[in-house]
Amino acid sequence: MPDPKVLSIVLAGGEGKRLLPLTIDRAKPAVPFGGTYRLIDFVLSNLVNSGLRAIVVLTQYKSHSLDRHISETWRFSSQLGNYIASVPAQQRVGKSWFQGSADAIYQSLNLVYDAKPDVVVVAGADHVYRMDFRQMIEAHMNSGAACTVAAVRQPLALSDQFGVIETDPNDPERIARFVEKPETTEGLPDAPGEFLASMGNYVFDARALVGAVRADAGDQYSKRDMGGDIIPAFVARGEAGVYDFSRNTVPGASERDKDYWRDVGTIDAFYDAHMDLIAPVPLFNLYNMSWPLYTRHTVLPPAKFIHDVDNHPGRAVDSIVAPGVVVSGGYVEGSVVSDAVKIDSLAAVSSSIIMNDVHIGRGARVHKAILDKNVFVPPGETVGIFPELDAERGFTVTESGLTVVAKNQVVDDNPFEDPWL
Repeated sequence: MPDPKVLSIVLAGGEGKRLLPLTIDRAKPAVPFGGTYRLIDFVLSNLVNSGLRAIVVLTQYKSHSLDRHISETWRFSSQLGNYIASVPAQQRVGKSWFQGSADAIYQSLNLVYDAKPDVVVVAGADHVYRMDFRQMIEAHMNSGAACTVAAVRQPLALSDQFGVIETDPNDPERIARFVEKPETTEGLPDAPGEFLASMGNYVFDARALVGAVRADAGDQYSKRDMGGDIIPAFVARGEAGVYDFSRNTVPGASERDKDYWRDVGTIDAFYDAHMDLIAPVPLFNLYNMSWPLYTRHTVLPPAKFIHDVDNHPGRAVDSIVAPGVVVSGGYVEGSVVSDAVKIDSLAAVSSSIIMNDVHIGRGARVHKAILDKNVFVPPGETVGIFPELDAERGFTVTESGLTVVAKNQVVDDNPFEDPWL
């Protein structure tokens, strides 16, 4: 069987309200991650490494930094028909913006008509994982299903957080029911404590996808959602298959991280995914160069650790430290530190995520916190040490006690005063 012609559609228009304040002025897929990446780099790297290089990214919400990142990072030669194109909402079929993920595809069907694919891959833009999509496409083609849903195994206790896939007992590769966030569900025959959760990645026969989103557009009761409307319609017709992510293998993966997948839809999940990176044997290995993660690399010098004028050494342990960072007599432990951060003498950073161009002043202390880009922590100040004080100062504090300081803020008693005015 010849390889099918594939078009990949990445859904990147999400507002990401649960990630506030990190999404105050950027789309969720543009949120920085892992020191040097953005969330969208994971799905794009997976597609490219899978040999899928006809890709459109559908954007909508506060997409400037996302569009700029794609245009500066993800460029192919057009001579071989390769492209990654950022496509904003264009009101092609009416005066409304995208009303949901299914509507985003419906309003962008011109892209499908132009590409004339046999198969369409539809993927989310804000998950952390490695996946060879070619293996899923092959399974889809062999199954005879019109639609295939990628599924990851999750503990039963988390069933109310995911779209749950229940398979046909007589055909475990066919979906019998697709239920959005049920309170309970049955365990798997080979793993009673687990269920199959939708990853938000799908493979469709192109004609079937076009017909489905066109029919959905005419349904006045639809919520215009891929998981909530389109997939259940395929299931009802007996045309939906499931692809178990645990079957997927990529070069260089270990038993520890081969089926790692994280939905970083909340602040706490975003933080936990970062902590997965910094263990001596990490739960997710950024250093697997057999299946590389691509991103835009700025012109920055290597990270530097120096003694300050009082001969205090700059140190970092159990941490990821990006290029351009200068630790001058400060101390970093169990943290992810992004590009061009400055940490002054006697400052201490622990169990934290520090994004680009942050400056932490002399003697300041940061613990269990996320500092967004361009934050300044003045000498002697604290972030995360006293969560109650952080909340009083207007910073976001999660139920777990994690403090988040928004982009461009100065840590003082007036956190919402614009530092550029």
